Amino acid sequence: MVTRTADSTRTFGRTLRLAFRSTAYLIVDIARGRFPMREAIVQGWFFISVSAVPAVLVALPLGVVIAVQVGSMTDNVGANSMAGAVGGMGVMQQIAPLAAALLIGGAGGSAISADLASRTIREEIDALRTLGIDPQRRLVSPRILAMVVVAPMLSVLIILMSILASFAVASLGQGVAPGSYWLSFGSFASTTDLIVCLFKAAVFGYVVAIISSQRGLEAKGGPKGVADSVNAAVVLSIIACMVVNLFITQVVLMFVPMRFL
Repeated sequence: MVTRTADSTRTFGRTLRLAFRSTAYLIVDIARGRFPMREAIVQGWFFISVSAVPAVLVALPLGVVIAVQVGSMTDNVGANSMAGAVGGMGVMQQIAPLAAALLIGGAGGSAISADLASRTIREEIDALRTLGIDPQRRLVSPRILAMVVVAPMLSVLIILMSILASFAVASLGQGVAPGSYWLSFGSFASTTDLIVCLFKAAVFGYVVAIISSQRGLEAKGGPKGVADSVNAAVVLSIIACMVVNLFITQVVLMFVPMRFL
């Protein structure tokens, strides 16, 4: 038990060191104009290609479920006009960033971990170090930037599709006036909600990229090591995003007045 705890602590320390060094490389290289932007664009496009369609397929059922649940609740208290506010705020504040975290953790995180783990098993990472190329600077930093950019984009897509699905169900199936739906949503939603949502998504993308890269770079044991790395990366990324979401939510509730949420 003590040995396992010590190993987990050391792994956590290595992950923090990877995060610090990769972020430092990212900032310094962008400032000096030598950041491998092509690699970041390629990775970002790949993340979008594997996550965009699943995001739509996840967002539409979520919007329908939210509309049904919220519609039933507001109908019981005679407040159908509040359906847009309740459903829209729930999507923007919690559902969209968490759904984006699940998607990038499952699709993007597994891709990062599998790629880096395969390179590690084939000793390509050691070859880069032999050539004087830091793999954290060449491989990890572009993936961090790609994840941080793509995750908020997925959140916006999820918000759009979920709210449209919720609106369709509320207006066509529950008798809510379209104008009333959008009026209630516009009365309670604010720019702060969108900013917090995008910030959460960006942080989740950063966390997923760091954890997935760390698991990939430390893979060992042949093909089985690649599979173990991917499995650990997905599980740890999703758990970490849930914990980070709890922390960010509490901080926002403490420092941002409720009327602006």
